[in-house]
Amino acid sequence: MSIVYSGLNHPLRVPLAAEVHSRPSLHLLAPESLTHLAVYLQPDANANGGNAIVQHEILLALCAHFGVAGPGSEAKYFFHDFGRFRIKWECHTEFATYTFAESHEHNLDLGLAFERVPLSHVPQEWLHRLQGKIMVAAHVVLDKASMKPDQQALEIHPVFDGNLLVGSNAQEGGEIWTDFLIQSDGFSRFVVRDVDMHEQQAGRLIQRLLEIETYRMMALLGLPHALRSAPILNAIEGELARLTAAMVDTDQTGGDAPADAVDDEQELLRNITGLAARIEKISLDNSYRFSASQAYFRLVQARIDELRESRIEGVPTVAEFMDRRLAPAMNTCESIARRQEALAERIAHTNDLLRTRVGIVQEQQNRQILQSMNTRAAQQLRLQQAVEGLSVVAISYYLASLFNYAGKALKATGWPVNPDVATGILLPAIAVAVWLGLRRIHKKAGVA
Repeated sequence: MSIVYSGLNHPLRVPLAAEVHSRPSLHLLAPESLTHLAVYLQPDANANGGNAIVQHEILLALCAHFGVAGPGSEAKYFFHDFGRFRIKWECHTEFATYTFAESHEHNLDLGLAFERVPLSHVPQEWLHRLQGKIMVAAHVVLDKASMKPDQQALEIHPVFDGNLLVGSNAQEGGEIWTDFLIQSDGFSRFVVRDVDMHEQQAGRLIQRLLEIETYRMMALLGLPHALRSAPILNAIEGELARLTAAMVDTDQTGGDAPADAVDDEQELLRNITGLAARIEKISLDNSYRFSASQAYFRLVQARIDELRESRIEGVPTVAEFMDRRLAPAMNTCESIARRQEALAERIAHTNDLLRTRVGIVQEQQNRQILQSMNTRAAQQLRLQQAVEGLSVVAISYYLASLFNYAGKALKATGWPVNPDVATGILLPAIAVAVWLGLRRIHKKAGVA
């Protein structure tokens, strides 16, 4: 009996093996024009897989317009040749990218090439669905190099409106030119020259360029959070310094009474707790965005390393541009993240210290209360003993009076009894009996 070897596979073997091949680059041969869009939804749409659902709906609407079957709901990658243009779609955690490519028969003038872009074949109704969602929009022109780099720079400058160019020799066979600015048409522009690139090298080079642009913009999403958080953190730090100074003043001056000290400490504790809640909210609002920005920044750096750039004289490379322009923004995000953590730790430490102080003051108050209760209990005991003594005297007096009346009655009937003498003799016994009786009653009450 033959073995069906596919049945021996672990359930995850095939999808895991396919994962490393899930995002291939486009096969490009100069001359070509490309348009790249990165569609980013609002953060609340990314929760519970909402991003993937909406991104699939957008792609399916485009496919339906051209009568093409779209990918399944679990797909993360899609490629199709629509005839006049080709499309590559990738769905990421926070965004999806659409790369449209169109081949040309021969090199076009750069100005004309940036006008004849494949996005012109896409229906306007579909583009309107992306309003407010485009994070990256870029045109790329891939053509054959036909002149020296210094001459190419002169030709390329007008396409970028005379802005400062960024360029380099990349992957030992290509040239890249850009300014990383959004032009008047709303798109950034890249020119890639095929000097001596091998098969599929152009596709990999352009994919890395577009990933650098996309991840750069996604990384910068953390910067507005950092800029908004900076003044809030400054205010919290100032408030924390004021509260700490108030704690020191309380130590030096003390309250007029223990109750005043406790009230002051509890008011400080309420303020510290409020600061802790504020810094916790800021951390929750920023932590994911800052972590994502750092992850995207690392991807940008990795893609730049993969370019294997060499300098074109007089033009900064992509790596140099990012070091000067992107790295400071990422350092700002990292600095704000560290400030958040440090400030949260300081507030927590101050909170613990203040709680300890409040606890000590409360313990002192409790000790004073217990001492006062002990004093009152001793006073009550002495008062009780005095009352008991008076009670013995009073009861003994009444009992002695009763015995005296009884003696007088007996004397009146003829008994040879002297009531006064008999009362005097019985009085000590009466007093002792009364005292023992009261003591027994107190003992029984204590047991009960």
